[in-house]
Amino acid sequence: MKNGLALFVALLANWLLWSGHFDNAFLIALGIVSCWICLWLTTRMRIVDEEGAPAHLGLLSVVFYAIWLTREIVRANIAAAKIILSPVMPLRRNLIRVPANQKSELGRVVFANSITLTPGTVAVRLRGNEVLVHGLALLETKEDMSGGIGRRVCRLERSGSDSFDVAVSKKSTKASDKKRSR
Repeated sequence: MKNGLALFVALLANWLLWSGHFDNAFLIALGIVSCWICLWLTTRMRIVDEEGAPAHLGLLSVVFYAIWLTREIVRANIAAAKIILSPVMPLRRNLIRVPANQKSELGRVVFANSITLTPGTVAVRLRGNEVLVHGLALLETKEDMSGGIGRRVCRLERSGSDSFDVAVSKKSTKASDKKRSR
């Protein structure tokens, strides 16, 4: 239920931001209906879970991570533009294996996608706790790459697991209290 609600809110927020229709009630109603249909379809397909709609990560944590990642993407765009516009084109293409220290599969996928989003790098393969990264001009080492983005994703994952653990412990406490009262 929590994941479905989070997915609906995310869909509606995206619809409102991308459409720009804030004053026409009919269009907003159509947006709400289309978001509800998408939620209904994904629920029927049974793909609304913690991975598809990670409500357990927390809105604030995700927003701060998105802001940080956007800033990193802008920096990487500038660096890639300098390389491309340079008359010499100092390319250092290579593949490196970067350790993924995240606890969950979702954390490792967010880590690999964050690497791919930054221009000049592509996560080629995610296998176990390792990401194979192709770089246009990899100046940083694998420790730098797994350090900056990796620490942020681990922090995002930790903030989500803390709130998730609290919610699970509250549910288990309520369940054990009900069993005791019987």
